[in-house]
Amino acid sequence: QVQLAESGGGSVQSGGSLLLSCAASGPIYSIHYMGWHRQAPGKLRESVANVTSGGTTNYADSVKERFTISRDNARNIVYLQMNDLKPEDTGRYYCNCEGVMTDRGGMNFWGKGTLVTVSS
Repeated sequence: QVQLAESGGGSVQSGGSLLLSCAASGPIYSIHYMGWHRQAPGKLRESVANVTSGGTTNYADSVKERFTISRDNARNIVYLQMNDLKPEDTGRYYCNCEGVMTDRGGMNFWGKGTLVTVSS
C-alpha cells in the first residue's frame, strides 16, 4: 500500500540546479529515515543524503556544501536541493525510506528513481 513517488529529475548544464521531491503515500504512521541514493552507469548505487524524523542530516562527502536535504513530516515528503551540479552527479536518483511504520510493522521502501543528467 505504501508508495514513493519521485519527481524533479532532468537535464542541466554544469553549475545548474535541480530540486528533487519524493512523496510517500499510504497508511503511514511515521518514517524514521528519508533519503536519496544514486547510481551512475557502470557504478554501484551510493548513498547521497538522508534525514531522520528529528531533522538529523547526513551527506556523502562528494555532495556536501552543494546539496541540501529536507523533509516535511506532516506531508511525508523529502526534498533534495541540488546546486552547482557537476557531470559526475549524473545518474538515476532513488528515494529511500527506512523505518516506515504501518499497521504491518516497520518496513523499507524504494522509489523507481528519477534521472538526472549533467552535461559539461
